[in-house]
Amino acid sequence: MEQLISEFSFGLFFWQVAIFILLVFLLKKMAWKPILNAVNEREEGIKNALEEAENARKEMQNLNADNERILKEARAQRDTLLKEAREMKEGIIAEAKGEAQIQANKVVEQAQATIQAEKNAAISDIKNQVAELSIGIAEKVVRGELSDKNKQIKLVEEMLKEVTIS
Repeated sequence: MEQLISEFSFGLFFWQVAIFILLVFLLKKMAWKPILNAVNEREEGIKNALEEAENARKEMQNLNADNERILKEARAQRDTLLKEAREMKEGIIAEAKGEAQIQANKVVEQAQATIQAEKNAAISDIKNQVAELSIGIAEKVVRGELSDKNKQIKLVEEMLKEVTIS
């Protein structure tokens, strides 16, 4: 019986090995290729997805860098525009102050000219009044002096003495 069991075991072992080899051969011919192809395709898909993710990450970094650059440029432009606006405002204010000063100076000059003209007119008027008063006083004095004949002769003699013939 031992021999039978040993032959049976050897036969069973042989057929198991033969079936295993046949199974491996069939799997190699039929299943391994599609399985390996599927695994390779899956691996390629994963590699492609990783590459695309890396490219997307790099593109996001580039976009972020571009966004930062654009923001810096926009801020610089804003600062430039604000500076120009301030300078323009200050220029307009300075120009308005200058114009106001010029106008004020013109008004002052005109007022001074008007005051001088009125002063001259007043002085001229006063001179005319003083002259009229002086003439009036002189006329009264002369009338008083000339009312007497002796006084008239004396006055004429004094004037003749003052006037010398040259």
